[in-house]
Amino acid sequence: MATKKPKAPNPVIADNKKAAFNYFFEERFEAGMVLEGWEVKALRAGKAQLTDGYVVIRGGELFVIGCQINPLGTASTHVRPDSVRSKKLLMHGEEIRRLIGKVEQKGYTLVPINLHWKNGRVKCEIALAKGKATHDKRDTIREREGKREVERAMKQRQR
Repeated sequence: MATKKPKAPNPVIADNKKAAFNYFFEERFEAGMVLEGWEVKALRAGKAQLTDGYVVIRGGELFVIGCQINPLGTASTHVRPDSVRSKKLLMHGEEIRRLIGKVEQKGYTLVPINLHWKNGRVKCEIALAKGKATHDKRDTIREREGKREVERAMKQRQR
């Protein structure tokens, strides 16, 4: 009898680490993405970048802008890949309407957090976020450096 190898829960394709530094996340949502074939192949090879990405609402639909998917060198000759085209996100209409109401409030925006696989499909995790002020960013840096110092001290003590 062959035993199945356990899969990792939602393997991450790309992360937007800058988003956690620049924003406070209020709520998180998972949305499907409308992709072309060459984009899926490139995502399997890990050729995605979300750093400068953001989500806009046009005509009651969500779109990711600035999400860069670089084409593979073996892309088809009859397809003209555009690495920075806007990609449509798929969510229920009720969720989109609720997000529109919240984004219209002052200071809120939608930010892509990561791209991951779920049941063989690409999903984009987005967050309803509020921008951090400069002093909040300094606090984040201070906390991160404090954690590093504690880890170094613990590692030094173990020797």
